[in-house]
Amino acid sequence: MAVSPVHYEEIKDIADPVERHHLLSLLDIYGERVDVDMKKTRLRAETLFSAGFGVADAAHVAFSEAIGANFVSCDDRLLKKCWKNCLGIWRGDSLQYCIKEGLK
Repeated sequence: MAVSPVHYEEIKDIADPVERHHLLSLLDIYGERVDVDMKKTRLRAETLFSAGFGVADAAHVAFSEAIGANFVSCDDRLLKKCWKNCLGIWRGDSLQYCIKEGLK
């Protein structure tokens, strides 16, 4: 799983310290920090925000695009926005991802 600064920003706002610690541990174990052109990624996030994405969603999608990663979400409205905005990456829900990857 690709990890961007957006993940850490969202996690730091979680009030429950146990949940926050658990999520940070999962990122440490399974995550891979990504290196992107921050200026270009921010501009893309701003474009997505202008197209109706929420701030965090725009940032997550912009980072996924920047590294060419699959974008997986359980948020159907977010995925519809992704499809409308011609993202150059695969995007879908977790079930679609499992089918795509041949996971059972």
